[in-house]
Amino acid sequence: MASTPDYSALRAQAMGSSLDEEAVTVNTRALIDKVLARYSGEWTVLRELLQNAADASASKVTIRFETLPSSTVPVPQTSDPSTILKHTILHHSLKRLVVSNDGKAFGPSDWSRLKRIAEGNPDETKIGAFGVGFYSVFADCEDPFVRSGNEAMAFYWKGNSLFTRRLQLSEAQSSSDTNFVLDYRNKTSPIPKLLPLCHFLASSVTFVGLTQVELWLDDYRLLSLTKLTAPGVEVKVPKTLENKTHEGLFRIESVVRETVQLEAKWLNIVAWKPKASPIISSSGTTSSTVKGATSTQSLKSFFSRFAQNINTAAAERAAQEDKETQVAILEDLMGECKATVFLHVSTATIRAKINTTFSQELERATKKPPPKSTKIAVLTTSYDEKSASTSSIIGTASKTTDIFASVLPTKSGRIFIGFPTHQTTGLSAHISAPSVIPTVERESIDLNARWVRTWNMEMLRAAGIVCRIAWSGEIVQLKERLSKSLADSQMNKLKQENIEKFLPEAIHMLNQFTFRESTPSSQVGTLVEEAFWTCNHNTTIEILSSCGVMPSQDVRIATEDLSFVEGIPVLPSELMKQADGFINKLIDFGIITDITTGDIKKELERQALNEKQLIEFLHWLGHKARINEVDPVIVRSLLDVAVVNECDGGSKLGKVLVLGEIKHFINPSRIPGTVPVSPNTLSFKFTKNIDKVELEALGWEDLQIVPWLRWLVEMSGGQGALPKDQDLTSSTSFASMVLPILSKQWDGLSQSSKSTVINLLSTRTVIPTKFGMKKPSEAYFPIVKLFDDLPVIVGLQSVKDKLLIALGVRRTVELGLIFEKLMAPPDYSADAFQVRPAWSHVDLIKYLASVRNDIPSDDVKRLRDTAICPAEAANGRATDKRYRVTELFEPNDTLRALGLLLLQWPGVFRSGSEEGKFLRFLGLKKFPDVAELISLIASAAARGEIALRDRALKYFVNFHFQHEYSVQETAKTKIPYLPLEGEDPKVSVLPTECYTNENATIMGFRVLRKDLHPHAARLGVETNPPILECVERMVKAPPESHRRATEVFSYFASRLNELRGRSVDLLIQANFVPVTNKSSSSKGSNRFLPPPLCFLGTGNDKYSEIFDYVDFGSTANSFLLRCGSKHEPSTHELAQLVVREPARVFTIFESPDRYLELLRTLATSWPNLKKDKALVKDMKKVPFLLGYKEFPTQSPSGNRQSRLNDTPEAYVDEDDVGVRTYELASADQIVIVDDVVNYSLFKGNFLAAPMEEDLENLYSSLGSTSLGNLVEQKLQIGQPIEDQKEAAKLETLIRERIKLFMHDVPADLVRHNAAWVERNLSIIMVKSLSLRKSLKARNVTHTESKTAVQAKDQQLGHRQFLGYTLFVTPGTRDLYDVSQALSHLLLTRPKPQYVITLTVLLETDLYKLRSRGYNVERILQKKAAEKRVLEHQRKKQLEEEQQIIDEQEAARSHNQLQISSGDSNHPMMPGIFPDSPDRRPQSPQSRDSENDIPREKRRGGFFSAITRALGTDDGRRTTQAGDGGALPPPPYSSSDPERAMTTTTAPQPVTAPHELQQNLVNAIKSARAYNSQTVVSRPEVNNVSETQTFCDAKPAQDIGFYALTSSGAKIYLSNAMVDKDRFIAQNSTALDAFASVLIDCADTLALSRSSIHLFQDDGSSTIAFNHNQALFFNYRYFENLHLPSVLHGNKTDAIIYWFVVLCHELAHNLVADHSSAHSYYTESFLIQYFTKIVTKIANVSRSQNDINLLD
Repeated sequence: MASTPDYSALRAQAMGSSLDEEAVTVNTRALIDKVLARYSGEWTVLRELLQNAADASASKVTIRFETLPSSTVPVPQTSDPSTILKHTILHHSLKRLVVSNDGKAFGPSDWSRLKRIAEGNPDETKIGAFGVGFYSVFADCEDPFVRSGNEAMAFYWKGNSLFTRRLQLSEAQSSSDTNFVLDYRNKTSPIPKLLPLCHFLASSVTFVGLTQVELWLDDYRLLSLTKLTAPGVEVKVPKTLENKTHEGLFRIESVVRETVQLEAKWLNIVAWKPKASPIISSSGTTSSTVKGATSTQSLKSFFSRFAQNINTAAAERAAQEDKETQVAILEDLMGECKATVFLHVSTATIRAKINTTFSQELERATKKPPPKSTKIAVLTTSYDEKSASTSSIIGTASKTTDIFASVLPTKSGRIFIGFPTHQTTGLSAHISAPSVIPTVERESIDLNARWVRTWNMEMLRAAGIVCRIAWSGEIVQLKERLSKSLADSQMNKLKQENIEKFLPEAIHMLNQFTFRESTPSSQVGTLVEEAFWTCNHNTTIEILSSCGVMPSQDVRIATEDLSFVEGIPVLPSELMKQADGFINKLIDFGIITDITTGDIKKELERQALNEKQLIEFLHWLGHKARINEVDPVIVRSLLDVAVVNECDGGSKLGKVLVLGEIKHFINPSRIPGTVPVSPNTLSFKFTKNIDKVELEALGWEDLQIVPWLRWLVEMSGGQGALPKDQDLTSSTSFASMVLPILSKQWDGLSQSSKSTVINLLSTRTVIPTKFGMKKPSEAYFPIVKLFDDLPVIVGLQSVKDKLLIALGVRRTVELGLIFEKLMAPPDYSADAFQVRPAWSHVDLIKYLASVRNDIPSDDVKRLRDTAICPAEAANGRATDKRYRVTELFEPNDTLRALGLLLLQWPGVFRSGSEEGKFLRFLGLKKFPDVAELISLIASAAARGEIALRDRALKYFVNFHFQHEYSVQETAKTKIPYLPLEGEDPKVSVLPTECYTNENATIMGFRVLRKDLHPHAARLGVETNPPILECVERMVKAPPESHRRATEVFSYFASRLNELRGRSVDLLIQANFVPVTNKSSSSKGSNRFLPPPLCFLGTGNDKYSEIFDYVDFGSTANSFLLRCGSKHEPSTHELAQLVVREPARVFTIFESPDRYLELLRTLATSWPNLKKDKALVKDMKKVPFLLGYKEFPTQSPSGNRQSRLNDTPEAYVDEDDVGVRTYELASADQIVIVDDVVNYSLFKGNFLAAPMEEDLENLYSSLGSTSLGNLVEQKLQIGQPIEDQKEAAKLETLIRERIKLFMHDVPADLVRHNAAWVERNLSIIMVKSLSLRKSLKARNVTHTESKTAVQAKDQQLGHRQFLGYTLFVTPGTRDLYDVSQALSHLLLTRPKPQYVITLTVLLETDLYKLRSRGYNVERILQKKAAEKRVLEHQRKKQLEEEQQIIDEQEAARSHNQLQISSGDSNHPMMPGIFPDSPDRRPQSPQSRDSENDIPREKRRGGFFSAITRALGTDDGRRTTQAGDGGALPPPPYSSSDPERAMTTTTAPQPVTAPHELQQNLVNAIKSARAYNSQTVVSRPEVNNVSETQTFCDAKPAQDIGFYALTSSGAKIYLSNAMVDKDRFIAQNSTALDAFASVLIDCADTLALSRSSIHLFQDDGSSTIAFNHNQALFFNYRYFENLHLPSVLHGNKTDAIIYWFVVLCHELAHNLVADHSSAHSYYTESFLIQYFTKIVTKIANVSRSQNDINLLD
């Protein structure tokens, strides 16, 4: 990179220059006008004069406007002052403005400073800063006049310069006041608007020391302002407040709070609106328009009908009020109004602490030292004083005039720098900061300049701190008044009415200090606000709350009603509504927060709740917990600290209830609220109005029956605190109350809860009976009347039976008792043989059936397990043996025929009777189940009772659906019971061991007896055996014969729809298809193959010899198709086969052609085959590819080596084909022939791939290499010849035709496109080319002569050719060699046909190519068109210049005629200087001597200096060694003494201007592109005879073409450069930038861009050179001088510099040597094209600026 210049050294050099120093001059009028342009305010002049008065410690200022009467409207002839004043305002114009103040008179320094601009007031306590404010008077006044004390000063102009004159006044002329007299420049200036002017004056006296301001119009006093200030009270700065600013520049020393009273008196006419006021006519009527306003008003009224006003009523009302007011004003224009306002002004004394550097920088900017102490004041309005101000307004126009509108900071205050600025504060308070440094126009605060910005930002932060102190003072006063109010009311605690009394004042205060965005700079308000909120050490601020004025950290925002915690101080709701801006700031900054659960917890810890507060607390907490606003942990913590005073009987204090111990609440729908509950259950009176969901959200549970009963049981028996009448085990009445509650909830209890209740109550005396309280198991229902001595229950009519039953209350008598009393043996009497019979089983069943529902479960189990019933014997009688009911079947004939064990029942058994239902309940079976029936069938068959088995089978089939016999149960049986077709009847099998399809016997399976086939589904028998089992059997025993295979395969074909999943996978992999062997040794025998390796057909396919074909008929074949067989093999299978058995396939085919055909099929399907990664991997390793070796036929001489040394053409003959031998090999062993010539040289030394494109692609994909990669070449290149013209022609030919060639080449074959070749390929003509080729790893070589060879990075002697170079030999060359060399650059795989195509394109004329169908025009049209357009533009520019030359020639000829015929004493030009050369007579000889070329020896021109500065003269004016010094430049006149030293020459003819310009155009036209690859020249030094010491040196050049820039400019690099690629890569951007600069210069001259060349030669001192009219420019100089600035977007300096260089080199097209003629033409170029280069520079700069703006 270029080194950075030493600017300090350059500046020191400039300061030491011997040239004269010059002062900077100022155009005073222009300067004042530009300063005034910065003053955009309406009352700038008055503001500056008021400021001067304040700086002079004035107390009173009088402003008087003097007017001129109208020249068109006469003055009314009346003495009415109102009429005269109205006429003055409407028709007079301003004559003069006189501003007087009673301040200190001007001193000498004041008078001196008054006439100096920008010197400012050096007193840091004064407002004036810049010293330009007074000059605002020149906005309206041409010659101001100032009188002060006994002196006066008048200002006046001389041209653009301002002058002053001082006058010493006499005593009579002197005055104690200071007067500024300003006569208006424009005598038609109207009277200013009075109301805005009064507003301005009212705001101007706010902070300055002025106490009275009067406004006069002629002799009428329009306004009088008076300011009174009460004694100040010091405001205590809170200790928690940081009184230093952020950067520590300022510290607040003290703050004084003052009350200021402003009183205003003004005439009604101030508020008069002339255009809106009605005019009272002479007849007494009022007119709504003034003169000249009729048409306007009518138009307004016309168009107003089309306007839509949203607030029409309000607008009309306001307009009506304004109209009425204007009528009242017009009636009394001279009436006087009064108004008074009261303001609070908090003034802080600020101490500055700044370092010396800061002070010096600030003084430099403001022209006075920064003050060590200053003041900042904040103006606010208190609520009480605002009310007083409003009530003090008196007068007709007082309400509408609002004279103090700009004084009261109602919406947004302003920054005062002595006087109000345009900058607002962002809050409803004015801030006076006289030490703030404003911008020049004093309307804004300067926040741009570095030191000033820091000062002002710190001042604004100090203002923010003062605002915070003012807030503290106001809040302290509010707090004191609140305390006084509390003391006056004699209360100990503030109530809501006390707070509401002071709410309006607090709202006013908060709104006053609410910050909004300040304008025009929002940064001002941000700085003030930031300091206001951050100046406190603690993040808090005192504010009014429900408990008084408290720090905000203790105050909360009540987002909802929380009356149960009244002690938490919260913001009043009215305060939040009407002061929401301030409150939002508190919330945003985190200064105040909402009430938190922590606050509630503290309050609950502090004070106990009463019953009302408890209910409210539970409501609130339950709701929050239900909606997940409070998490369970917080709920638990709040309940743990909450304590309730539960009042008892109206007393103030009762028992204490701790909510943390509560776990349950009462649900009256489950448990009444009147019953006793445990202490951890909350009383129902507190929860009756609270939703159950909210109570559950508190973590409490609904009191359940079980816990409640458990507590009652635990409290029974005198163990607890319950009274005896509430004892569940002893109180009959309490039990009669509890058991109905339990009965009501019994059905809703879970089984475990029921079990718990039963466990609690079943062992305790909780059942009231007629014999007292009994346990449930000891009590009986009232319906049990079998015995009289049973304890039956009483008083539980509403209790459900199911509860009593569950507890164990008995509905039946105990079964053992019944057995004991009723089933005793018969009782025989002693006297008569009468017997009381015992009950039979029938009687027992009938009794039990009658009490079935009351029999306990234990008794039911006992009945089922006891043998109580006999069976039916063979004769129908009962057996002696008794059986369990579960062992017997219902008595009916169907079951009787099956020989089953039936119940003995006298008479007819009815299963629908109560006895039948009860017996079934006990287990009597209505029919046998599946297991019993199958056991019966199997045992009958085993015994040989075939008839019984058949009856049982028939019963099973007939009642299958009726008795819901399940097939699944049938399949689960392990007992064989089914008969088989064609086998022994006694033989039985399981349902899974037989099938109904008779063809299943083919696979060796059994078949069910045929008569049972229709019922196979009921018996659980399948039609066919499982397909997988069939497959496994076939796989284990494949069919041996064709017939057997046909049967088996046909059976499987009938079940094709069942073949899926694992069965198909097994069939595909299994070897079960019988195939006849084809080999002679095993011919006739079979072998078994998997179906995928078998193909269906007769074997006539072309691959029948290598694949196995079978045919078992269409039915059986369909099975094989399902198993994976195909009609013909796929290419994937072909590939697998040939990879698996390549030798067998090749042997079977017996012909390489057939094997090649197979490989062609694989090559065609290669895109699909390569997706199989495993197959591709095998194909790369297995030797299955076919290659061949060709052994050439021996020449007659038999000398093979001599044949190798012959030319390659001998091997191209198609008839010369040797012996080929074919072999199978892997891909890496075979070579792809990509070069026929090389193949013809080395064939027989490697296995070659077939020369077919598809096969070559296949071989290449599998890893075969190309012949080109095996052939190593060694190039022998002769020396380059001198004349490279043929190489240039060949380069042009190649660039032209290569585009045609690349147009039709497929994109996947392109290695480099034509554009790349143009950029990177060079062509060099050499003397000879020899190429030695050898085959890698083989001892075979060949040497031949070539006419063209392409190579990269070659070294030829001392010359190095980097990159790609095409070397060609001179004379007749073979373009095939050229094409062959180029094809390796252009194509990835250079095939012979492409080489031939390129050869044809190079050899054939373009017209012949077009006749052969090549679209030459279409391809080259765009490039040719671009060249034509550029050339046309260049020629057009040259033609325009030629036209100008012709016109100049005509004009010159005309002038020559006039000169020759005119008088020699021509008149002198006006304004010419006396010593002008034109005043001196000139002889023709002297004139000619000044016009001819040698006059340039003067070397005094501007462009000569540029040329010398740029160094383009190469130091050729230096003297020879030993000379005493440089000679002075040639003299300008014949009287020059040095003239005598030169030889007198004859006068030369004058060069006409048009001839000069013609020479310049010719020089431009002669510039050309350089087409040679190198530039080599020796250094030369030519003596020039013009002077004795002048010589012409030409440095040597040794560079070569290497690359092109993006714009097409050629780049030449030094041949000595080692790494040219690296240089181009590192400097490509810079080279493009250099070319861009040179092209801009060339376009200015209409110079062909192709004549511009870049070169880099570190050893050359040449900036540029002209070689055979081609222009070369040294990049090294551009890099060092201009590269950084150009890369940063500044091209101006570079364009100027290189334009001069370009002109210098173009001059060499006219003059070879560096003579005076050459300098003359160089300067002529610069002069001729100076305007154009300036325009070019302006356009470039403008474009860059546009880019910068976009960025």
